[in-house]
Amino acid sequence: MNLYYKEYGSNDNPLLVFLHGGGVSGWMWDKQVSYFSSRYHCLVPDLPEQGKSENTTSFTIKESAEQVLALLEEKRNGRAVTVVGFSLGAQVLISMLSINPNVINNAIVNSPLVRPIPFAKLMLRSMMFTFPLVKLKSFAQLQAKSMYIQQDLFDVYFQESKQVKKDTFLRIMEENMAFTIPATFSNAKANILVTVGEKERSIMKKSLQDLIKSHPSITGLVISNIGHGVSLANPMLFNEIVESWIEQQALPHHIIRSTPNYG
Repeated sequence: MNLYYKEYGSNDNPLLVFLHGGGVSGWMWDKQVSYFSSRYHCLVPDLPEQGKSENTTSFTIKESAEQVLALLEEKRNGRAVTVVGFSLGAQVLISMLSINPNVINNAIVNSPLVRPIPFAKLMLRSMMFTFPLVKLKSFAQLQAKSMYIQQDLFDVYFQESKQVKKDTFLRIMEENMAFTIPATFSNAKANILVTVGEKERSIMKKSLQDLIKSHPSITGLVISNIGHGVSLANPMLFNEIVESWIEQQALPHHIIRSTPNYG
């Protein structure tokens, strides 16, 4: 089974692709799709083993990148391509840029983790025991709040959470926590914007610095007053950032240009 995806807008418009984070699927981009679909051809896949792609091949970041690139080759027809990725989807986007440096014109890499998590094996072991909690509504509500998932999206989030298999969950987490910047990432020709939230963990801000150092022409931004999930927490601001980046306009003043060295 191929990746499940939805399309919105005219095939004559530039192509705008959205890659979701872990624990959610393509529905997380609903507010972006409603904003951009009148001017862009929006393509929103569910990554392997997630959402409505749950019966595809086993998830890996590299395999997901190759599948989305294949979908782009099928759909782009010579048009300009912008890809937006959040968290796990941001890691997939980095992998895409590393595999094929020429296919993407603009990339918005939102909240990517590119440093391996210390004690990841210990954390995975502990997740094995806490995994049954994801099927409890009270636990899901706490998780949804931390991810800025609003009430109108909670039901679909909860239903998908209950359907995730333990081995799928652990495989996705293992891929996420072990991801590093591929050696060929520096060859990417796209205009690349990398963002993290001011309230995210320090390892995310250090990941931003790692990406800036790894590519000759990345712009890095720390977004004020935001944790992990700006597109859900403040869709209007995120849409403004994406639009400004695509159209090569000044970025909104609500954000902080990243200059600190987080090490």
